[in-house]
Amino acid sequence: MNTQLRGLYLVTPDWDDTDRLLAASAEALAAGAALLQYRHKFASPELRVEQASALLALCRRHGVPFIVNDHVELCLELGADGVHVGGLDASVATARAAVGPDRIVGASCYGQLPLALDAQAAGASYVAFGGFYPSRVKKYAVTTRPAIIGDARGAGLTLPTVVIGGMTPENAAPLVAAGADMVAAISSVYCADYRSGDVAAAVQAFTGLFGNR
Repeated sequence: MNTQLRGLYLVTPDWDDTDRLLAASAEALAAGAALLQYRHKFASPELRVEQASALLALCRRHGVPFIVNDHVELCLELGADGVHVGGLDASVATARAAVGPDRIVGASCYGQLPLALDAQAAGASYVAFGGFYPSRVKKYAVTTRPAIIGDARGAGLTLPTVVIGGMTPENAAPLVAAGADMVAAISSVYCADYRSGDVAAAVQAFTGLFGNR
């Protein structure tokens, strides 16, 4: 399995239609997505297990890491590759203690550099900054400065950085040029309305940003 944290970080939408979710995810993985996070804020426990199990199997076939948003217990139950935690979820230290030293633990740090440095100290595998731009999925104040990527390196952050929030290939380009290791996308891939309306084309437009790094 390729565990290099670089490229397109795919995050699932809140779709209840498992067949539709799997079809779009399979196309995105085949086109070169580097990591997939299962995130469905409104799923029932039964649907969450159904979808996460199917996505894990799909990621295994493509050799791509699969992580679960929020639910440490589900990560352990399924044997997923890791978990992502946010400000209202389990702490990084708690998640790391639960999943052990070898799984991926990601942390949402919004636009706050101290959170990223704390996450690094607590055992995170990567940190996510954002939102940088208005999102069709998440509602938040757009307060993250693009300069945070360079500021983080200067402050001693050595972990891979993920950028999230309203990402398109065009507006993600300067963030990748500034040093972002991964670009997280939901709508620009799953809504299949980027230019040609094709999932694979959207994925390839994102992965092309990393071609010279």
